[in-house]
Amino acid sequence: MTVTEPPRTMTNRVIDDVAIESLRAEFRGALLRPGDDGYDAARQVWNAMVDRRPALIARCTGVADVLAAVAFARDQDLLLAVRGGGHNVAGNAVCDDGVVVDLSLMKGIRVDPVARTAWAEGGVTWGELDHETQTFGLATTGGTVSMTGIAGLTLGGGFGWLMRKHGLACDNLLAAEVVTADGRFLRCTATEHPDLFWALRGGGGNFGVVTGLEYQLHPVGPIVLAGPLFHPLDAAGELLRFFRDSAPTLPEAMGCMAALLTSPDGNPLSALVPVYTGPLDEGEAAVQPLRQFGSPVADLVGPMPYRAAQMLFDAAFPAGQRNYWKSSFLPGLADVAIDVLADHFRRAPSPHAGIAIELFGGAVSRVAPEETAFAFRDSPFNVIIFTAWDEPAEDLANISWARELWSALQPFATDAVYVNYLGDVGDEGRARVRAAYGDATYERLAALKRAYDPENLFRMNQNIAPA
Repeated sequence: MTVTEPPRTMTNRVIDDVAIESLRAEFRGALLRPGDDGYDAARQVWNAMVDRRPALIARCTGVADVLAAVAFARDQDLLLAVRGGGHNVAGNAVCDDGVVVDLSLMKGIRVDPVARTAWAEGGVTWGELDHETQTFGLATTGGTVSMTGIAGLTLGGGFGWLMRKHGLACDNLLAAEVVTADGRFLRCTATEHPDLFWALRGGGGNFGVVTGLEYQLHPVGPIVLAGPLFHPLDAAGELLRFFRDSAPTLPEAMGCMAALLTSPDGNPLSALVPVYTGPLDEGEAAVQPLRQFGSPVADLVGPMPYRAAQMLFDAAFPAGQRNYWKSSFLPGLADVAIDVLADHFRRAPSPHAGIAIELFGGAVSRVAPEETAFAFRDSPFNVIIFTAWDEPAEDLANISWARELWSALQPFATDAVYVNYLGDVGDEGRARVRAAYGDATYERLAALKRAYDPENLFRMNQNIAPA
């Protein structure tokens, strides 16, 4: 299977040396072309299914470099991709033949422990941001894999362990600094360019290069109660029903998911994974009902640093493997849907395949759908079907398994999807991007796209075409 890229609306051409040298004269970072030292490493992204060769990788060191690189791509009529963490499954952080605006060297972080805010540049990952904020016992909602970039996750909405108590990452965004297609540098807040600020909170990378983000922080940790409770796979049906029935009773301080996965020694398992971020004595009481369910083969829940809880899934999602995902929001967990999940998992073709069901509610659902471009806040669950493998010869078996399971779940799913879990547009289809927003939100985003990026310069993403 090949991974395709979004349709192009401008014609690519070879970059001449004179144009490159003109850019180099005003660029502080590194400009990498095919054959240069470091080029091949810089074009790699987390998902090894994506193997693209840009004509130029602009490794930016600051806003001035970003402004220069965006102007260069626009003036030279070149396809433009933006790389933050490079961890997204669709691989839109890199393109063939065009320019990659690479923010991965932009690592500045500034924490204000009194105001409980943090500002960070667009190349920062969640592990790096947590490292700084946890020095002061603070954190904001930020993913479940520490290598994920803060910008991409936040712009798509931003799930994480803290979301039931503190909202999505985009709900905690106070300001964003953006380089637009026409070369402006804008600071966007609830009062400065509020229309663009609304769009950035869920609308993905459609509206510019986000070079800086400011977050509201909350007291968290530094020690939390977290870890997996593993059960035999034969208990999967009973475990998922328990998870469904217990969900309404769980405190908002507890992020929780259920999963079907294979252990490193090859044993298929079902699991509950709680992360409780309130007082530890209250956490022990909150986790007790989960511990009392069934006969776990391993109970690894215990006190740990919040930063360690943020890394619980790092080993399960290493860089360099071939990855494929499918996902849907679920209005509930019907018994027949649970049976479909357990049955299909038994036929998983890879030991790195799995199913995770994320729990929502709480602060996520208290934000009105129209307040941000992330509009789907009422579904109690989201399912992500993932698989990873090493050899191209295994592509068909893994992709077919994920697609078949996703199709079998559709009678029990909503039409909506989390934009950050969407794969390559050539596989998903254009209608799935619209489904990530719903008609009303999509039309509003398309109108703003026309205002801020009428030529669709920023289209290497889950693209919203200008109205």
